[in-house]
Amino acid sequence: DKFRYRLLMKYQLSVCIPAYNSSATIIKLIGAIHEALQGLEFEIIIVNDGSKDNTELLCLDLAQKYVNLKFYSLRKNFGENNAVMCALRHAEGQFSVIIDDDLQNPPAEIRKLYTEIQKGYDVVFSSFTQKNHGVFRNALSWLNNLLLTYFLDKPYGLYFSTFNIVTSEIVQEIIKYKGPSPYIQGLILRSTNNYGQVKVEHHSRSDGKSNYSIRKLVKLWFDILINFSTKPLRLVTSFGGLMLVLSITLFVSKEWILPWYTSVIMILFSLQLIALGIVGEYLSRLFLDSNGTPQYVLKKTRHKI
Repeated sequence: DKFRYRLLMKYQLSVCIPAYNSSATIIKLIGAIHEALQGLEFEIIIVNDGSKDNTELLCLDLAQKYVNLKFYSLRKNFGENNAVMCALRHAEGQFSVIIDDDLQNPPAEIRKLYTEIQKGYDVVFSSFTQKNHGVFRNALSWLNNLLLTYFLDKPYGLYFSTFNIVTSEIVQEIIKYKGPSPYIQGLILRSTNNYGQVKVEHHSRSDGKSNYSIRKLVKLWFDILINFSTKPLRLVTSFGGLMLVLSITLFVSKEWILPWYTSVIMILFSLQLIALGIVGEYLSRLFLDSNGTPQYVLKKTRHKI
Protein backbone atom coordinates (compact mmCIF):
# COMPACT_ATOMS: atom_id res chain seq x y z
CA ASP A 1 0.00 0.00 0.00
CA LYS A 2 2.74 2.46 0.88
CA PHE A 3 4.43 1.99 -2.51
CA ARG A 4 1.10 2.51 -4.28
CA TYR A 5 0.71 5.71 -2.25
CA ARG A 6 4.15 6.93 -3.34
CA LEU A 7 3.25 6.44 -6.99
CA LEU A 8 0.46 8.98 -6.51
CA MET A 9 2.94 11.65 -5.42
CA LYS A 10 3.85 14.29 -7.98
CA TYR A 11 7.66 14.27 -7.54
CA GLN A 12 10.39 11.86 -6.60
CA LEU A 13 11.87 14.36 -4.15
CA SER A 14 10.74 17.40 -2.20
CA VAL A 15 13.66 19.51 -0.93
CA CYS A 16 12.52 21.47 2.12
CA ILE A 17 14.55 24.53 3.15
CA PRO A 18 13.85 26.67 6.24
CA ALA A 19 15.43 30.05 5.45
CA TYR A 20 16.40 32.77 7.91
CA ASN A 21 18.63 35.72 6.96
CA SER A 22 20.04 33.64 4.12
CA SER A 23 20.44 36.31 1.43
CA ALA A 24 24.16 35.48 1.09
CA THR A 25 23.59 31.77 0.40
CA ILE A 26 20.08 31.08 -0.90
CA ILE A 27 20.79 31.73 -4.61
CA LYS A 28 23.92 29.56 -4.52
CA LEU A 29 22.01 26.85 -2.68
CA ILE A 30 19.16 26.67 -5.18
CA GLY A 31 21.59 26.58 -8.08
CA ALA A 32 23.59 23.79 -6.43
CA ILE A 33 20.42 21.75 -5.80
CA HIS A 34 19.38 21.97 -9.45
CA GLU A 35 22.85 20.92 -10.54
CA ALA A 36 23.03 18.03 -8.04
CA LEU A 37 19.59 16.58 -8.81
CA GLN A 38 19.63 16.63 -12.59
CA GLY A 39 17.66 13.70 -13.99
CA LEU A 40 15.27 13.53 -11.01
CA GLU A 41 11.73 14.87 -10.75
CA PHE A 42 11.97 17.17 -7.75
CA GLU A 43 10.51 20.28 -6.21
CA ILE A 44 12.06 22.83 -3.87
CA ILE A 45 10.09 24.35 -1.00
CA ILE A 46 11.57 27.41 0.70
CA VAL A 47 9.97 28.78 3.87
CA ASN A 48 11.22 32.22 4.89
CA ASP A 49 11.11 32.25 8.70
CA GLY A 50 10.69 35.99 9.25
CA SER A 51 14.10 37.01 7.89
CA LYS A 52 15.32 40.54 8.64
CA ASP A 53 17.34 40.86 5.43
CA ASN A 54 16.18 40.67 1.79
CA THR A 55 15.81 36.87 1.75
CA GLU A 56 12.10 37.22 0.92
CA LEU A 57 12.72 39.33 -2.19
CA LEU A 58 15.42 36.98 -3.43
CA CYS A 59 13.16 33.96 -2.94
CA LEU A 60 10.31 35.63 -4.79
CA ASP A 61 12.67 36.15 -7.74
CA LEU A 62 13.75 32.49 -7.53
CA ALA A 63 10.11 31.38 -7.57
CA GLN A 64 9.64 33.32 -10.79
CA LYS A 65 12.73 31.74 -12.33
CA TYR A 66 12.16 28.07 -11.39
CA VAL A 67 8.86 26.37 -12.15
CA ASN A 68 9.55 23.65 -9.55
CA LEU A 69 10.10 26.07 -6.66
CA LYS A 70 7.45 26.89 -4.07
CA PHE A 71 7.99 29.80 -1.70
CA TYR A 72 6.21 30.56 1.56
CA SER A 73 6.96 33.47 3.87
CA LEU A 74 5.99 33.56 7.57
CA ARG A 75 4.85 36.74 9.26
CA LYS A 76 7.48 36.49 12.00
CA ASN A 77 10.29 34.26 13.17
CA PHE A 78 8.56 31.12 14.47
CA GLY A 79 11.67 28.90 14.56
CA GLU A 80 13.38 26.39 12.31
CA ASN A 81 11.19 23.42 13.22
CA ASN A 82 8.01 25.41 12.62
CA ALA A 83 9.29 26.48 9.20
CA VAL A 84 10.09 22.85 8.35
CA MET A 85 6.55 21.83 9.35
CA CYS A 86 5.21 24.43 6.92
CA ALA A 87 7.40 23.04 4.13
CA LEU A 88 6.42 19.43 4.84
CA ARG A 89 2.73 20.31 4.69
CA HIS A 90 3.23 21.47 1.12
CA ALA A 91 5.52 18.65 0.00
CA GLU A 92 4.35 16.49 -2.91
CA GLY A 93 7.35 14.19 -3.23
CA GLN A 94 7.69 10.47 -2.59
CA PHE A 95 10.54 11.45 -0.26
CA SER A 96 11.23 14.75 1.50
CA VAL A 97 14.75 16.03 2.15
CA ILE A 98 15.29 18.60 4.91
CA ILE A 99 18.39 20.73 4.39
CA ASP A 100 19.65 23.94 6.02
CA ASP A 101 20.09 27.18 4.09
CA ASP A 102 23.76 27.82 4.96
CA LEU A 103 25.48 25.47 2.44
CA GLN A 104 27.25 23.58 5.23
CA ASN A 105 25.36 20.52 3.98
CA PRO A 106 26.41 20.18 0.29
CA PRO A 107 23.37 19.56 -1.96
CA ALA A 108 25.42 16.95 -3.85
CA GLU A 109 25.09 14.73 -0.76
CA ILE A 110 21.31 14.55 -1.19
CA ARG A 111 21.79 11.68 -3.65
CA LYS A 112 23.47 9.59 -0.91
CA LEU A 113 20.40 10.00 1.29
CA TYR A 114 18.07 9.28 -1.65
CA THR A 115 19.95 6.11 -2.57
CA GLU A 116 20.01 4.86 1.03
CA ILE A 117 16.31 5.40 1.78
CA GLN A 118 15.33 3.34 -1.25
CA LYS A 119 16.65 0.30 0.63
CA GLY A 120 13.37 0.35 2.57
CA TYR A 121 14.03 2.77 5.44
CA ASP A 122 11.40 5.23 6.67
CA VAL A 123 14.04 7.86 7.40
CA VAL A 124 17.75 8.25 6.77
CA PHE A 125 19.79 10.60 8.93
CA SER A 126 23.11 12.06 7.89
CA SER A 127 26.22 11.99 10.03
CA PHE A 128 29.35 13.94 9.31
CA THR A 129 32.77 12.62 8.40
CA GLN A 130 34.08 15.79 10.06
CA LYS A 131 31.99 18.49 11.72
CA ASN A 132 33.11 21.99 10.85
CA HIS A 133 31.43 23.77 13.75
CA GLY A 134 33.22 25.75 16.43
CA VAL A 135 34.22 24.22 19.78
CA PHE A 136 31.23 25.81 21.56
CA ARG A 137 28.71 24.54 18.99
CA ASN A 138 30.24 21.04 19.09
CA ALA A 139 29.97 21.02 22.90
CA LEU A 140 26.29 21.96 22.66
CA SER A 141 25.74 19.20 20.10
CA TRP A 142 27.33 16.68 22.47
CA LEU A 143 25.08 17.85 25.32
CA ASN A 144 22.05 17.75 23.03
CA ASN A 145 22.90 14.17 22.07
CA LEU A 146 22.98 13.14 25.75
CA LEU A 147 19.63 14.81 26.45
CA LEU A 148 17.96 13.16 23.46
CA THR A 149 19.41 9.77 24.35
CA TYR A 150 17.98 9.87 27.86
CA PHE A 151 14.73 11.76 27.43
CA LEU A 152 13.64 10.52 23.98
CA ASP A 153 15.26 7.05 24.16
CA LYS A 154 17.32 7.87 21.08
CA PRO A 155 20.00 5.23 20.37
CA TYR A 156 23.28 6.79 21.55
CA GLY A 157 25.11 6.09 18.28
CA LEU A 158 22.40 7.73 16.17
CA TYR A 159 23.32 11.32 15.27
CA PHE A 160 20.38 13.68 14.88
CA SER A 161 21.38 15.94 12.03
CA THR A 162 18.92 18.45 10.58
CA PHE A 163 19.96 17.10 7.15
CA ASN A 164 17.83 13.99 6.56
CA ILE A 165 15.31 12.34 4.25
CA VAL A 166 11.92 10.84 5.14
CA THR A 167 9.25 8.96 3.22
CA SER A 168 5.94 10.57 2.35
CA GLU A 169 4.20 8.21 4.80
CA ILE A 170 6.29 9.52 7.70
CA VAL A 171 5.72 13.08 6.51
CA GLN A 172 1.97 12.47 6.84
CA GLU A 173 2.51 11.32 10.43
CA ILE A 174 4.71 14.31 11.27
CA ILE A 175 2.27 16.93 10.01
CA LYS A 176 -0.53 15.53 12.17
CA TYR A 177 1.15 17.31 15.08
CA LYS A 178 -0.68 20.59 15.75
CA GLY A 179 1.18 21.91 18.82
CA PRO A 180 2.89 25.31 18.62
CA SER A 181 6.37 23.91 19.42
CA PRO A 182 7.19 21.01 17.08
CA TYR A 183 10.49 19.14 17.09
CA ILE A 184 10.97 17.30 13.80
CA GLN A 185 13.43 14.66 15.01
CA GLY A 186 11.23 13.88 18.00
CA LEU A 187 8.20 13.48 15.75
CA ILE A 188 10.20 11.18 13.47
CA LEU A 189 11.47 9.09 16.37
CA ARG A 190 7.99 8.53 17.78
CA SER A 191 6.68 7.56 14.32
CA THR A 192 9.21 4.86 13.39
CA ASN A 193 12.31 2.96 14.43
CA ASN A 194 13.09 1.93 10.85
CA TYR A 195 15.93 4.34 10.14
CA GLY A 196 19.31 4.36 8.44
CA GLN A 197 22.33 6.65 8.55
CA VAL A 198 24.97 7.67 6.01
CA LYS A 199 28.17 9.66 6.24
CA VAL A 200 28.15 12.98 4.37
CA GLU A 201 30.50 15.91 3.99
CA HIS A 202 30.09 18.96 6.19
CA HIS A 203 31.50 22.27 4.97
CA SER A 204 32.59 25.28 7.00
CA ARG A 205 30.19 28.20 7.10
CA SER A 206 31.17 30.56 4.28
CA ASP A 207 28.95 33.51 5.24
CA GLY A 208 27.68 34.91 8.53
CA LYS A 209 27.30 32.98 11.74
CA SER A 210 24.93 30.40 13.20
CA ASN A 211 21.41 31.65 13.92
CA TYR A 212 21.24 29.42 17.02
CA SER A 213 21.79 31.57 20.11
CA ILE A 214 21.92 30.25 23.67
CA ARG A 215 18.34 31.46 24.16
CA LYS A 216 17.10 29.54 21.11
CA LEU A 217 18.97 26.39 22.14
CA VAL A 218 17.51 26.52 25.66
CA LYS A 219 14.04 26.98 24.18
CA LEU A 220 14.65 24.00 21.89
CA TRP A 221 15.70 21.85 24.86
CA PHE A 222 12.57 22.83 26.77
CA ASP A 223 10.46 21.98 23.72
CA ILE A 224 12.14 18.57 23.53
CA LEU A 225 11.86 17.77 27.24
CA ILE A 226 8.36 19.06 27.88
CA ASN A 227 6.59 18.25 24.60
CA PHE A 228 8.05 14.82 23.94
CA SER A 229 8.91 13.27 27.30
CA THR A 230 7.42 12.73 30.76
CA LYS A 231 10.81 11.87 32.25
CA PRO A 232 11.38 15.34 33.79
CA LEU A 233 8.35 14.71 36.04
CA ARG A 234 9.69 11.26 36.95
CA LEU A 235 13.09 12.73 37.77
CA VAL A 236 11.56 15.29 40.11
CA THR A 237 9.51 12.56 41.80
CA SER A 238 12.65 10.45 42.25
CA PHE A 239 14.59 13.35 43.73
CA GLY A 240 11.71 14.09 46.05
CA GLY A 241 11.73 10.50 47.31
CA LEU A 242 15.50 10.59 47.76
CA MET A 243 15.35 13.82 49.75
CA LEU A 244 12.55 12.40 51.92
CA VAL A 245 14.72 9.39 52.80
CA LEU A 246 17.67 11.69 53.52
CA SER A 247 15.57 13.96 55.72
CA ILE A 248 14.22 11.04 57.77
CA THR A 249 17.73 9.62 58.14
CA LEU A 250 19.09 12.93 59.43
CA PHE A 251 16.09 13.42 61.71
CA VAL A 252 16.63 10.13 63.59
CA SER A 253 20.42 10.52 63.63
CA LYS A 254 22.02 11.15 67.05
CA GLU A 255 24.37 13.65 65.45
CA TRP A 256 21.52 15.88 64.31
CA ILE A 257 22.42 19.60 64.52
CA LEU A 258 20.61 22.76 63.46
CA PRO A 259 22.74 23.63 60.40
CA TRP A 260 21.91 20.24 58.85
CA TYR A 261 18.25 20.79 59.60
CA THR A 262 18.34 24.21 57.97
CA SER A 263 20.16 22.89 54.92
CA VAL A 264 17.68 20.06 54.43
CA ILE A 265 14.74 22.46 54.64
CA MET A 266 16.34 24.71 52.03
CA ILE A 267 17.02 21.75 49.73
CA LEU A 268 13.48 20.45 50.05
CA PHE A 269 12.08 23.92 49.40
CA SER A 270 14.26 24.26 46.28
CA LEU A 271 13.07 20.87 45.01
CA GLN A 272 9.48 21.94 45.50
CA LEU A 273 10.07 25.07 43.44
CA ILE A 274 11.75 23.03 40.68
CA ALA A 275 8.85 20.56 40.71
CA LEU A 276 6.32 23.39 40.50
CA GLY A 277 8.28 24.94 37.64
CA ILE A 278 8.30 21.72 35.63
CA VAL A 279 4.60 21.08 36.25
CA GLY A 280 3.98 24.71 35.25
CA GLU A 281 5.81 24.12 31.96
CA TYR A 282 3.58 21.14 31.17
CA LEU A 283 0.47 23.15 32.05
CA SER A 284 1.60 26.11 29.94
CA ARG A 285 2.07 23.82 26.92
CA LEU A 286 -1.44 22.42 27.45
CA PHE A 287 -2.74 25.98 27.62
CA LEU A 288 -1.01 26.98 24.38
CA ASP A 289 -2.38 23.87 22.66
CA SER A 290 -5.91 24.42 23.93
CA ASN A 291 -6.12 28.08 22.90
CA GLY A 292 -5.10 27.30 19.32
CA THR A 293 -1.65 28.91 19.28
CA PRO A 294 -0.50 28.43 15.65
CA GLN A 295 2.73 26.75 14.58
CA TYR A 296 3.18 29.52 12.00
CA VAL A 297 1.25 32.24 10.16
CA LEU A 298 1.70 32.58 6.40
CA LYS A 299 2.47 35.99 4.94
CA LYS A 300 3.23 35.33 1.25
CA THR A 301 3.19 32.35 -1.05
CA ARG A 302 4.46 31.95 -4.58
CA HIS A 303 4.37 28.76 -6.60
CA LYS A 304 3.26 27.51 -9.96
CA ILE A 305 -0.05 25.65 -10.21
